[in-house]
Amino acid sequence: MAAPSKATVVLKAVKKIAVQFSPFESNVRSTREFLAMVASEKARSTNLSCEVVSLVKHDKSEPVVDITYVDGERLVMKGAKLTSREMLGAFQSRCTAKETQSLAAAKK
Repeated sequence: MAAPSKATVVLKAVKKIAVQFSPFESNVRSTREFLAMVASEKARSTNLSCEVVSLVKHDKSEPVVDITYVDGERLVMKGAKLTSREMLGAFQSRCTAKETQSLAAAKK
């Protein structure tokens, strides 16, 4: 099940998103949907310095999304057992927490 197209993806707190998958495996759909959401022109326009990289492998490896945030923290999601909605939810909750953290630090 694809995530709704109305979901707004904001990449402000993100430095790099690396997505790797083997395209002919049956468990990569959610990872490819997540890649489509974060690589869309609308999402990319929220942070032009965010690097979105996709690595297509042909070695039957597990689909992985590796996100590096501006503060150096990393989030690694293994997409074989996750839906695109679950990946997007985890990603957005972490981004929201980082934005709240940076706003609190700016107020001090």
